[in-house]
Amino acid sequence: MKDHGLLVEKYRPTNIDNYVGNESIKKSISSYINQNDIQNLIFYGPAGTGKTTLAKLIVKNIDCDHLYINASDERGIETIRDKVSGFASTMSFKPLKVVILDEADFLTIQAQASLRNVIETFSRTTRFILTCNYIERVIDPLQSRCQTLKVIPPSKLDIVKHLKKVTDKEEIKVHVDDLAIIVNNNYPDVRKMLNTIQVSTTDNKLNLDTTALVSSNYIKDVLKELSNGKSWTNIRQIIANANVKDFEELYRTLYEKSSEYAPGKEGMVAFHINEYSYQSNFRIDKEINCMALINQLIKLN
Repeated sequence: MKDHGLLVEKYRPTNIDNYVGNESIKKSISSYINQNDIQNLIFYGPAGTGKTTLAKLIVKNIDCDHLYINASDERGIETIRDKVSGFASTMSFKPLKVVILDEADFLTIQAQASLRNVIETFSRTTRFILTCNYIERVIDPLQSRCQTLKVIPPSKLDIVKHLKKVTDKEEIKVHVDDLAIIVNNNYPDVRKMLNTIQVSTTDNKLNLDTTALVSSNYIKDVLKELSNGKSWTNIRQIIANANVKDFEELYRTLYEKSSEYAPGKEGMVAFHINEYSYQSNFRIDKEINCMALINQLIKLN
């Protein structure tokens, strides 16, 4: 590799034309940039699909002062009252101020209610861009004050092409089949794909850890067990063998595939996944939290 910088940051698009996919959103953003003004926005969709990148592209390409806050680290009402309100109330020599609240679905209900008031109070001078994985965690009064834009993952083929461009620029020797494996095992999280390439590259050659790749297929086994055997013990063993650290992809897949293992009870599945995925952010042992969710899903049948 040419240098030791993080590929995720090195290849983050610097202009809207370099962003892969979501053509309709790109058109809207281009229009905002040309007008040098935006609406209040919520970008929502799976992790690693470029929501934060879109928000940063906007503030990079319009004449504004901006404040960035990661709400997964600062989720309380004091963040809104002190940092956000403080920034919005200060004088600026730019025509616009923009607040980016990344991972806004982590904000507490009280913080979201306070944010709604701040948006109304400073509507003349300040715009707000929220990103979130789960739009249903954002209160309706906030959603109604923003344009909501669903960020759809690019196709797997488009991502493979993008990764090939990256590896070519980095002079990494790689077979396109290996890139396809990385995409299939991490889709739609492009961030994870780039990190996988970086940690798997030695002496300018991609060397995939096949053991890790096999373990990443555990989600298919979990779904199969839920659909057929419904054995809590078997699922616990599948997850333990895979040495899972991040359960977000599993939660998202369980939600999207709920009709396969709990037909007619998709609403209850969504309720439980929402509850336990949120609790996971505050649990030291995330595997225990996941298995508690699995227990609830098994009880549905």
